[in-house]
Amino acid sequence: MSVRRLMRVALATALLCSFSVSLSGASTPPKISASAPCGAVHSTTYTHVVWILLENQGYSVVGSPNAPYFNELSNRCALATNYFAISHPSLPNYVALTSGSTQSIADDGEPSTHRLAVPSIFSELGSKWRTLAESMPGRCDHVTSGVYAARHNPAVYYTNIAPACQRNDVPLTTPLNLSAEFTMIVPNVCHDMHSCPVADGDSWLKRFVSLIVQSPQYQSRSLVLFITFDENDLDASNQVPTLVISPSTPRGLRVGAKFTHYSLLRTTENLLHLAPLAGAKRAPSMVGPFHL
Repeated sequence: MSVRRLMRVALATALLCSFSVSLSGASTPPKISASAPCGAVHSTTYTHVVWILLENQGYSVVGSPNAPYFNELSNRCALATNYFAISHPSLPNYVALTSGSTQSIADDGEPSTHRLAVPSIFSELGSKWRTLAESMPGRCDHVTSGVYAARHNPAVYYTNIAPACQRNDVPLTTPLNLSAEFTMIVPNVCHDMHSCPVADGDSWLKRFVSLIVQSPQYQSRSLVLFITFDENDLDASNQVPTLVISPSTPRGLRVGAKFTHYSLLRTTENLLHLAPLAGAKRAPSMVGPFHL
């Protein structure tokens, strides 16, 4: 082969390699930083939804010096400024969030006193859900112990999902497994701000939101995270702050439309192509207002 022909072959090979690298780079989206988790894209398709449920803090946590990360996150992502829990105490809210009704529950009784054979987001999803419950002694644990509160783990109340609960309701560990379509993360009663200072829960939140943003699901632009409180601090309004964190949610967004826990259930069902349950049927969705 002549020198000139060799040079042409080498040039063509170099151009091909360069083109391949360019294509590869174009198909790999830039990494989303934990310090800027929102506003990375204009639109995307969400196939994973994560909830974090905190406890017993009213809207006054917005702007509180004891919750610097929560407020930082509200400015980096989006805040629902007119969002309300359903009832008091804790358990009716967790049941409402997951079944679309309080099921006439008005206390914090253990699962042995409230055996629910009703549809829920867990039964709608079959095996495609997961609960990660911090400090839970074992899988699908029905008994409150230490800093684990069964009343904050609604899946253990539904008797019609018992086999799935044993598989999918597990203690919180890291690295986080967020591969399920729906994941509910349940902090223990210290880290959810119920029994420890707000600052303790705020530090916990900073650690775990960072882990969620770094997950393969969030980095692939397929995961949206909602952070809310089960109820407020017994103020009559029951208003609670709710954050929406997603790659397509504009930074610093404030939405003043009225939402409730039923809205969060409907929004999750909308995103995961499920039929809205009970009260969620009539609740406004958060999909459009938060650019999901």
